[in-house]
Amino acid sequence: MQFQCVTEATLARLVDPFYGQVRADPVLGPIFDKAIGNERWPAHLAKMYAFWSSVMLTTGRYKGNPMAAHMAVQGIEEPMFKRWLMLFGETADEFFAEAPAAIFASKRRGSRRAASSACSSVRRSRTEIG
Repeated sequence: MQFQCVTEATLARLVDPFYGQVRADPVLGPIFDKAIGNERWPAHLAKMYAFWSSVMLTTGRYKGNPMAAHMAVQGIEEPMFKRWLMLFGETADEFFAEAPAAIFASKRRGSRRAASSACSSVRRSRTEIG
């Protein structure tokens, strides 16, 4: 069954299986396990519910800078973020009908541009420092 609209409840139904896929992914799983560990997953998922609530429902529940948080993770690289976005898109397409899935896709395109810009900045900074 695909959801016809985005609500707090349907966001949770998306986030949980998506991060299950991330944790099982051979590329992303080890990065997330190292950065979050088993004991902090419930808190991370709660933060992701707030993030997607802010993005999709404009609730303002999320307070933070996701790009800065991810750029601080040791070993993360731009292709990994692209993989994360691809998995998220597949999961959103699976759980949501065409119209809400298209909104998720639009948000992902914006995230991809932001990630590319942030990764370029980090690479420049590392080059200047190192």
